[in-house]
Amino acid sequence: MKFGVLSLGCSKNMADMDNFMGIMIGRGHEIVKDALIADLLVIDTCGFIDDAKRESLEEIFKSISFKARNPGLKVLAVGCLVQRYFEELKSEIIEIDGLIGVTSPMTLADLIEKEEFFYHREPEVVYDYSNRVAGKYSAYVKIGDGCNRDCAFCSIPSFKGRSVSRASESVVKETLSLVKKGVKEVVLVSQDSTQYGRDLNEGLDLKGLLRKLNDLEGDFWIRLLYLHPDHVDDALVDTIISLPKVVDYFDMPVQSGSDKILKRMGRSRNSAELLEMLLCIRQKAPHAILRTTVMVGFPGESEVTFNETLDFVRTVEFDRLGGFVYSREEGTKAFGQRATVGKEHATQMLETLMEEQDTISAERLSHFKGKVLTVLLEESGASYTLGRAYNSAPEVDGVVVLKGHNEEGVFLKARITETYEHDMEGVVLDELA
Repeated sequence: MKFGVLSLGCSKNMADMDNFMGIMIGRGHEIVKDALIADLLVIDTCGFIDDAKRESLEEIFKSISFKARNPGLKVLAVGCLVQRYFEELKSEIIEIDGLIGVTSPMTLADLIEKEEFFYHREPEVVYDYSNRVAGKYSAYVKIGDGCNRDCAFCSIPSFKGRSVSRASESVVKETLSLVKKGVKEVVLVSQDSTQYGRDLNEGLDLKGLLRKLNDLEGDFWIRLLYLHPDHVDDALVDTIISLPKVVDYFDMPVQSGSDKILKRMGRSRNSAELLEMLLCIRQKAPHAILRTTVMVGFPGESEVTFNETLDFVRTVEFDRLGGFVYSREEGTKAFGQRATVGKEHATQMLETLMEEQDTISAERLSHFKGKVLTVLLEESGASYTLGRAYNSAPEVDGVVVLKGHNEEGVFLKARITETYEHDMEGVVLDELA
């Protein structure tokens, strides 16, 4: 079978699809990028917020349109959007050939081979490692999924279920496999990575998993994403800072800097407690990178609460920040709450926030000018190479542009010569990292 894969949404979906593709290749199937020669297109959907749902639907209909030129093509939508709206999609998109909810990569491969194209059960979010494809030099490894929290804005527990962890040996096997394939950065992801291991009988929590992975042979980075700020403590911070393979990069979505909004959202820590935790990391490791996500326009938002968030962001001086406008989602606690800020006004707030953050990011990044950093070289051109230092996660952060160098897949030392809001420029030094 010739099949194509489109992964939408978060990095967890990308990890799932890399595993799925590896399993399918191992069974003799072939990945293709041209829909006109494919037998099957698999679209891994996202159902988190309106924009993500809209993108998933657009891609489904775009894929269906290829049938006009490839009559034998089957289009299969899988994942979160399907898990959440299975019956609605089945009744409204009659042209689709299959709908499969949240399953493991192995289950998905089995269903496809049996041509059981309509499947909706309890979500199956973790799995044992079998085989996977590797991209270039960075790869997402899912350590768990689901969430035990009940944030008022979030629909994810309704279609992903409660937090579940992968067995540590499965994570280790996948990591070793990737390193052997030339991957230089393993990015650990989960819906809430701080919950890792709490549902297992291994006696191993996130700190223990990090130590276990750090002890593996090989020259590679470990990056940790999606730390819920309500559960980050001194022991976890100390572990991250102390392990040489784990980059000192803390990704913690605070969502707001206003106590009123945090309480309405159902978050546990207030702004003062969050500030204390974040500044403690700054004190312990001034070089550490702080990344966050902020939501604007949540019910109860006002100019006062927004300015409190702006002041919070200015005080912390996050190195990296992503923002988005609140999306009203059925099945959440906030669904029935009245919006206090219109969509257009919320969008303006977001623009103000991101403009402020651009200034902060540029200032924070300027501290690296003149310094020598280890850079993972990832993409070469005729007269330049793009790479990343420890201060940038793949896809969401900036890059380092190295002129006159065309090597890939190695760590090299580079002196930073210029910095901007998100990116840096540098020159490669003679010594290897």
